[in-house]
Amino acid sequence: MATTRTTRRTAGVAAAVLAVAAAAAVTTAADRTADAAEPAACDGVLFDDFAYDSSSDPDIAARGWTVRTNAGGPGVPGAAWPASNISFPTVDGAKSLQLRAATDGTGGGTSHAELFHQQKFFEGTYAARVKFADTPVSGTDGDHLVETFFTITPLDAPMDPDYGEIDFEYLPNGGWGETGPIFYQTTWETYQAEPWIADNTHTAQRQSFNGWHDLVFTVSGGHVKYYVDGALVADHSGKYYPETPMSVNFNLWFIDTAAHAGGTSVYHQQVDYVMHTAGEVLSPAQVNARVSGYRADGVDHTDTVGTGGGECPTEPPTTEEPTDPTDPPTGGADCATASDWAFGSVYTAGNTVVHERSANGDPSGPKSGDGEHLWRANWWTQGSEPGWTPQWTDLGAC
Repeated sequence: MATTRTTRRTAGVAAAVLAVAAAAAVTTAADRTADAAEPAACDGVLFDDFAYDSSSDPDIAARGWTVRTNAGGPGVPGAAWPASNISFPTVDGAKSLQLRAATDGTGGGTSHAELFHQQKFFEGTYAARVKFADTPVSGTDGDHLVETFFTITPLDAPMDPDYGEIDFEYLPNGGWGETGPIFYQTTWETYQAEPWIADNTHTAQRQSFNGWHDLVFTVSGGHVKYYVDGALVADHSGKYYPETPMSVNFNLWFIDTAAHAGGTSVYHQQVDYVMHTAGEVLSPAQVNARVSGYRADGVDHTDTVGTGGGECPTEPPTTEEPTDPTDPPTGGADCATASDWAFGSVYTAGNTVVHERSANGDPSGPKSGDGEHLWRANWWTQGSEPGWTPQWTDLGAC
């Protein structure tokens, strides 16, 4: 699995390019441990609670997962990807996937971790509960690493139009030109490695995301929408919409060793569950209800994606629909006293700005056509565009 990282087009930071090898045998039936209703909406579901014993558990491969062990990118040249960096401990009371990455500042002393599924997932809803870490479990802090949940289609040739990638990427210590924590949502059209050409769009939040977070993205109707803890943070569309089936992936890796301060540092990322529903758009609240239903039924794994069969859990999902952050009252006369939003300016809680959000979460790209709105900062923020990040509350049209 080869990956190239380089400078991002609009924020001066690198973007993800991860080529994924074909993996494992196709699962042919769901592992169900209780009876449940069978509405058509649940035809084609992957749900995995990661109830495995170790990275060598035979159920991992039998269920379509691959524990990566081959050398190559992304990250530090010469780094290893040992199977032992994947484990399944109990974390905060629940069995979880754990990814481990360690470095002593050298390529030979660096190891990464990756677990990925088959290339068979396309439109629908993707969800995972992920625990990001700002600090190492041992050793000195400050390393440039990437904590992820993403999907990808391998690149068959430079500028392959069928390539696709949808990324959640958290950099707790910065990297790619950033000096502090930053959380990216990036959607790819394609790329070329030599000479480097990147064709993607991204949204970012510059703040700490240490701890557990509910991550959801939906692929439907020409839009890839990203949600963090129930809030819509990005909506990418146009040519960036994927064209082909993708694999589901988690990896933890170091961008470089430039910030390493000595000794050996060990970092963990944990994942409580992963779920995909084929062709079905769920709100974050519906995702939570669906996961609760599987657990109430005693189901720790089911995979009917591509088989045409499947069962929903007993507990029905809620009917709550996702809401865009731009459904406001009116900003009124306050718009006249607020300054225009600026990418490089720092804003603190209560600051107000006037801004027309972009069409695709790229402040330098085309406007949405919504017109100018008044926005209030919810907390410290810099470089997070109003209308695409949870740092801002929409106070209405001007």
